[in-house]
Amino acid sequence: MKIDIQKYDGGRNLMMGAGAIGLVGTLATIGGMFMADGRAAAFSYLFGFAYWGGLALASVVLLQIFQATQARWMVVLRRPVEIMAVTVTLFLILFIPIILGMKQIYSWVEPAANLPRETLKLLEHKKPYLNTAFFVARSFGYLLLATFVAQRLFGWSLRQDSTGDIQLTARQRRLGAGALPFTALMFSFAAFDWLMSLNPTWFSTIFGVYYFGGSFVSVLSLLVIVSDRARGKNLYGDYVTPEHIHNLGKLMLAFVCFWTYIGFAQFLLIWIAGLPEETPFYLVRMHGGWAAVSIFLIFGHFFIPFGLLLSRNLKRDSRRLSLVAFWVLLVHAVDIYWLVIPSLDPNALVLHWSLITAFVGIGGLSIAFAMWRIRGKFTVPVRDPYLADSLAYKQP
Repeated sequence: MKIDIQKYDGGRNLMMGAGAIGLVGTLATIGGMFMADGRAAAFSYLFGFAYWGGLALASVVLLQIFQATQARWMVVLRRPVEIMAVTVTLFLILFIPIILGMKQIYSWVEPAANLPRETLKLLEHKKPYLNTAFFVARSFGYLLLATFVAQRLFGWSLRQDSTGDIQLTARQRRLGAGALPFTALMFSFAAFDWLMSLNPTWFSTIFGVYYFGGSFVSVLSLLVIVSDRARGKNLYGDYVTPEHIHNLGKLMLAFVCFWTYIGFAQFLLIWIAGLPEETPFYLVRMHGGWAAVSIFLIFGHFFIPFGLLLSRNLKRDSRRLSLVAFWVLLVHAVDIYWLVIPSLDPNALVLHWSLITAFVGIGGLSIAFAMWRIRGKFTVPVRDPYLADSLAYKQP
């Protein structure tokens, strides 16, 4: 089966529109950080960064997994994953406002003098790790590692479009497999630094896996939506069959269950141990308005998508599956909100205007960056040696 496709030259209006909205939203949020309620805007920016940055990092991991497992069925889907992965480059710049707002976001930067003596003593003990210079250096290190891997894999893939060199496939597979343990650790430590250190006296060894699980199922969901919508001139969606969509649906189901397993395991271990330095994280989220959000996540992030994704027919219908995927992306935003905002106000839900501007702003810039990277390039790896196998793929 041959592909009659040219380099993609569309999407200009989407790129310009998303870029304009993203720039306005991001600048409005950053401006809000220097207003009277600047602390709320700073937390909102972290919320948007953690959501979209998590998707970018998870895309890098997904691309590496595809390469490490030498999967042939997904070759036709690989280019959009590559594009989502290279958006991580943008977050090297988008991290700068977090540096500017660190004092507003992280209590360990300048601990209040009226904190309990034991808390101050513990923060002093953690200071060799939790200090501004090391935090910034680590964060840029995570993003640089992810950027290197994503750009390298994407660059080799684009070169193969021109040369057809099969050795480029071998290089992609070696880098995907060889760097995967390091990017997995990077993901976990990024979660520890950016999110778990919001509560510097609290810790969970599987918190990074929890953040990864939610981000990973969201990337799969985003890929489903893009594949459903990317139909038309020189777009790859016309070559995506129900067989490919079915596999994505099965992966969504698997990682909905994975996120739930990790979330329940984390809660169960902390509940059983009942240690005073661990339980406050959940005590805050089990009272008042936060309890309602916790209950919503149980049903919205597990029971609803799990029940829907059990249907084989739904998983083979890209339009219906994309509706479930949209729901998963929405609930993941609530999950990130649940992780971040209680540190701003543990007693009440915070619905600040900057939550919208941060989410739309960083999201708009991410979409614009992705469209910029795909314009002028093939939306399918046209000279990959296993493209024919992918196009002819049937469920085993």
